Amino acid sequence: MVDFGGWELPQQYTSIRDEHFAVRKVAGLFDISHMGRLYVDGSSAEAYLQGIFTNDISKLDPGHAMYTLMCREDGGVIDDLVVYREARDRFLVVVNAANREKDVAWMREHLDPGVTMVDRTSEVSLIAFQGPRAAELLPDGSTDTEGIPYFGFRPGELSGIPVLMSRTGYTGEDGFEFFVESDRVGEAWDAILEAGGPAGVLPAGLGARDATRLEAALRLYGNDMDDTVNPYEAGLGWTVKLGKGEFLGRSELAKVREGGPKRTLIGLKTEPGSIPRHGAAVIRDGHRAGAVTSGTHSFFLGHPIALAMVEVPSFRVGDKVAVEVRGREAPAEVVKLPFYRGSARAAVAPAKP
Repeated sequence: MVDFGGWELPQQYTSIRDEHFAVRKVAGLFDISHMGRLYVDGSSAEAYLQGIFTNDISKLDPGHAMYTLMCREDGGVIDDLVVYREARDRFLVVVNAANREKDVAWMREHLDPGVTMVDRTSEVSLIAFQGPRAAELLPDGSTDTEGIPYFGFRPGELSGIPVLMSRTGYTGEDGFEFFVESDRVGEAWDAILEAGGPAGVLPAGLGARDATRLEAALRLYGNDMDDTVNPYEAGLGWTVKLGKGEFLGRSELAKVREGGPKRTLIGLKTEPGSIPRHGAAVIRDGHRAGAVTSGTHSFFLGHPIALAMVEVPSFRVGDKVAVEVRGREAPAEVVKLPFYRGSARAAVAPAKP
C-alpha cells in the first residue's frame, strides 16, 4: 500500500507483471475510488461548463461522456477530466484525486448563478474492469453492455447491484468503469472477481495501471502535464475547441495554436535495463533537449518506454537520442505513439488516475 494523492492505495496485489498481463490478455479490476466525483446541476449547467472546459460540451448527448481539460487564463492545464452528461441540465465530472480540492475551489470560484455543484466522492465509489474479455466476464445478474458505445454510459446492474456503467477506462483496452454506492462497492468487487477469477481476472494496483496507461500513451497529470504546460505541448490540442466561444484560457491558447507550441511530447523506447524515469534528461548532439515525463518497463512489450517533453523542432520517429539513466547516457529511439493499441473502441484519450 502506498500514498497517492492523500489516499492509501495498493501498488500491487500479487505482482505488477501478472496484473499487467491480466489486463492485456483477460481483464483486471482496479479500485479507482480516489478519483473525484462532482455532480453539476442547473438550467445553465452546460453554459457554465462550456466556460471552464476546453472541449465543446454542447456536443454531448445524454448518456455520453467526453474527455476535456480545465485551464487557467494563461492556458496552463489545471486538470484533465471526463464529463458525463446525464440529462440536459445534469452532469457528472470525474477529476484526478490529487487535484480534487484544487478543482472544486476553482469551479466554485467560477460557479454561475443557478448552478449547483455537489462533491459525492465519499458516497459514490468507482471501480474499473479493464481488458479484452471484460464484457464477456461480467457476473450473472449484470445488465447487458452490448449497446453501450465507447465513452457511453447508462444506469444498470452489476450482479444485481445498482450501478452507473460507463464504457471508459485508462488502459487502452475495452472495459468499464462502475459508479456504485460506497456501502455496496465491496459486494460489486467480490462479484467480479468471483465470476472472472477462473478465467484469469486479477485485482490490479497502481503499478499495472501506470504501465498500461503509459503503453497507451495516456497522459498522467503531475507528470506529463501541469499548470505550466498547455494542451498543445501535451499533445492534447484536439481537446481545445476554439470555435465554440469564450472559455477560460481561450485567448492564450489561440496564440499558442497560431504560433505553434515551444515544446512537444514524444515517445521513446530504450534497451532492457535502462528505464527512463521522470525528470531524466533527453540528450541530442550532446545537449539537453528536454526531459522524461513518464517512464517504466513495459512487461508486455518487453522493453522500457517513456514519454518526454522536448523543445521544438521535435524529433522524428526513428531518430536516435540518449536518455540519462542512473548517471549515464543510455541510447533511446523515438517511436510512434501510442506504444500499444489495445481493444478500446476509439482512438481517443480517456481520463487518468
